[in-house]
Amino acid sequence: MSTTPMPPTSGSRAYRCPWCGHGSDAGAASCPRCGAPVDVRMATTDSGWAELPPIRDMAKIQFGQSFCQIEGKYVPVADFKLAAGDGVYFTHHLLLWKDEQVQISNMPLAKGWKRLFAGLPLIMTEAKGPGRIAFSKDAAGELIALPLEAGQSVDVREHVFMIATNQVAYDWFQSGIWFTTQNGKDSETHYPIGMFMDRFAAGEVPGLLLLHGNGNVFVRNLEAGQSIVIKPTALLFKDPTVRMNLHVEYPGTMYGAFQPWGRWSSRYVWLHLHGPGRVAVQSHFEKMEDPGFNIRNSEPMTTTRHW
Repeated sequence: MSTTPMPPTSGSRAYRCPWCGHGSDAGAASCPRCGAPVDVRMATTDSGWAELPPIRDMAKIQFGQSFCQIEGKYVPVADFKLAAGDGVYFTHHLLLWKDEQVQISNMPLAKGWKRLFAGLPLIMTEAKGPGRIAFSKDAAGELIALPLEAGQSVDVREHVFMIATNQVAYDWFQSGIWFTTQNGKDSETHYPIGMFMDRFAAGEVPGLLLLHGNGNVFVRNLEAGQSIVIKPTALLFKDPTVRMNLHVEYPGTMYGAFQPWGRWSSRYVWLHLHGPGRVAVQSHFEKMEDPGFNIRNSEPMTTTRHW
């Protein structure tokens, strides 16, 4: 049986059936050659991004002797049933409800008092089973389940983390993504992706990480030597192997040929990501505040000017 794929139509999402190798449009309910159900997790856009499929209502995720059930569609809840000895940690404002017998306590953090979360020292809270406990971001979007294999780690942008199992270690580092603007004698420092990033790593056994994304979530795997620019506030997570820096683009204007001061009347501040590794973005992201004043200082930055 031939396995030569058929080219997808323009604008469609390419899909290759894992059973027979036939290429088709991911919008179909099943493979037109062998009838196997289309697995949307294997679908990619023409630009190379794969849409992360939303976790279905009431879906269960197993970890150890415990499980997490995702409930709801628009503002989903992570409902954990913890077995004796199993536990999770989280930021305290996410707690929705719990069984009385579930024990909660502050989780000691190295360097925790050196980092501020919403203006206060960062404090993680941990819960231990047996019993049920539930969490909600109190915001519309998607829950993202990231299973971490033993020894695997991932870097997460600030305010995206929700819950991690106690097999996952937590640390943070300065993002290194900043620039300073000056207006007269006044200067201001800006952090397009936040001053810090979170790093989660599984130890000798696998673990589970839950994140929150606004809108839809898309993932792309950058090859070595491949790069892309994204809106800084759209970033969700990346592999530690992915390097990043700021990139500022100055578009030309229709008056640029006649008025030199009009050539670069506006600018776009991008996050420049360099492979290899995965990157994930959210389609609904907050506006990045850029006052437009002259950039006087920054971390390593690349620039493009269009005449």
